[in-house]
Amino acid sequence: MNLASALTDGFARDIGVNQGTINLGNQLMFLGTVVLEIPSNLILQRVGPRKWISTQVVIFGLVATLQVFLKNKTGFLISRTVLGLCEAGYVPGSMYTLSTWYTKRELARRIAVFFFGMFGGNAISPLLASGILKLGGHGGLKGWQWLFLLEGIFTMCVGVTLLLLLPGSPDQPCPLLSPGLIRFKDVDREALQLRLILDDPDRKPGSQGMHIPLELVWKTVKHYRRWPHFVSTFAVFSTWSSLMTYTPTIILTLGFSRIKANALASIGGFFALGVVFFFGWLSDKTNKRGLSVVIAHVCYLIVLIVARSAHSLVGKWSRWGLWTAINTLAIGYHPIHNSWLQLNCKEPGERSISIAMWVMSAMSGLMVGTQYYRGDDVPFYNKGLRIQIIMVAIGMFFAIVQHLVYVVHNRRAIKRWKVTGGEKPWLYKT
Repeated sequence: MNLASALTDGFARDIGVNQGTINLGNQLMFLGTVVLEIPSNLILQRVGPRKWISTQVVIFGLVATLQVFLKNKTGFLISRTVLGLCEAGYVPGSMYTLSTWYTKRELARRIAVFFFGMFGGNAISPLLASGILKLGGHGGLKGWQWLFLLEGIFTMCVGVTLLLLLPGSPDQPCPLLSPGLIRFKDVDREALQLRLILDDPDRKPGSQGMHIPLELVWKTVKHYRRWPHFVSTFAVFSTWSSLMTYTPTIILTLGFSRIKANALASIGGFFALGVVFFFGWLSDKTNKRGLSVVIAHVCYLIVLIVARSAHSLVGKWSRWGLWTAINTLAIGYHPIHNSWLQLNCKEPGERSISIAMWVMSAMSGLMVGTQYYRGDDVPFYNKGLRIQIIMVAIGMFFAIVQHLVYVVHNRRAIKRWKVTGGEKPWLYKT
């Protein structure tokens, strides 16, 4: 998100790139993430989240800080690619780690809290940028250089904090560098594991140092009953990419100052946090996972249609309100869709690879979505909004298909069990 704010400070002009190059850079970043997503999760299983996630955050922060020295197109494209490679596996690894700690009825809200932090960072970033950019000229640095420098250093500090505080898994719960800081008695450790077993007796516990065989990776990849999850995620999440990059610039073109545009761009992100938490609560409260996802899609689709129809007919504050509404509802479905997928995985290795595939789908969507808003479509981006409407509709269709796939499978499994008897079949969560 700091790139979006840097663009309002003349970043593209200073390094000699245009909107097409900015879009290409974002595509390369998402491509880097996709390429190493599954390998990164395999490493996570071997070394554990305490080491791997913390290391990733530190390295990502270092590369982000080095963007201060960008001077040309080549440097920009290389930095975006390396950032994507460093980020690969962080999101699925974090969500997998959460899934090893919480029960089925708790998971959606915890995933929502995780994304609350992730999307909250995107909301706060423009607000912080509106102040940081004022440092331009101090120390011989431009405003966007201060932005990359300070946010990169902060990220590295967070990585070091994770080394001190991040627990491993219920069977190895203490942090890596400060095992005495968060203490667990043996009885507490046993209670952590017992509650998960009681919640789902068929669930296999995850632990650090676990090896995932390639046979399980391939089995998970070809599990066709989950493919609608990935298609839906690809389609809908692709719409967020251009919003993430160009919302501050869009608001700037409405006639607001650079500082005010960044501040106003953050409001939709803050509202989105409430939407994310609401749908997480709804999913856990009703236990209707698929229906909750579809409702979130419908809300997003409606506001996109209204915005495209009305924004060329209204004034700048109303247009800002429409763009804010789009950003508010652009991600409400995302955390609960992930928890829906996780709840339908039997064992840790399968869950880890499925999450990685889901994030690969999301990142592939973001990679495609970087081209939705183009220079010849300003200022209303009617073509881009039309594509976003189509993609959300496609994603909603496949979410409904996924729900029906699970329902049909469950009915057939129960019918077969009633005829043959034996152990009660494992059913998908719908």
